[in-house]
Amino acid sequence: MTDNPTPAVQPGALLLELVLVPVSDIDRAKAFYTQQVGFTADVDVSPSEGVRVVQLTPPGSYCSITLTSGLPETEMPAGSLRGLHLVVADIEAARSELIERGVDVAPTEDLGGVFYARFADPDGNTWVLQHMPWRR
Repeated sequence: MTDNPTPAVQPGALLLELVLVPVSDIDRAKAFYTQQVGFTADVDVSPSEGVRVVQLTPPGSYCSITLTSGLPETEMPAGSLRGLHLVVADIEAARSELIERGVDVAPTEDLGGVFYARFADPDGNTWVLQHMPWRR
């Protein structure tokens, strides 16, 4: 029996585990998210002609993102996703690491004791590093 790193689905639970991120170039986006942001590439498949599905997971997260092409039911304008949050334990360390990897991250903002630093992918989808000091 192998250890399963994801939590069990409890009765009544609604687990958010996949978010579609609309991009214009899957290879460019995959490189950005894996090489610069540090996501793990879990899946990269082309189950039929003209269809591609790439699933990427942020370090330590149970929720992944997916980049798709050739699936009309998942089509959205590239760059139209706004404000996905990545919760971090140390915002300055996380921000510095992303900057070292070539990501343009805005300065950290303190909005009432919760800290934020924003960045965008190559298509303009926006992300927010979020740090809540009381959350350990």
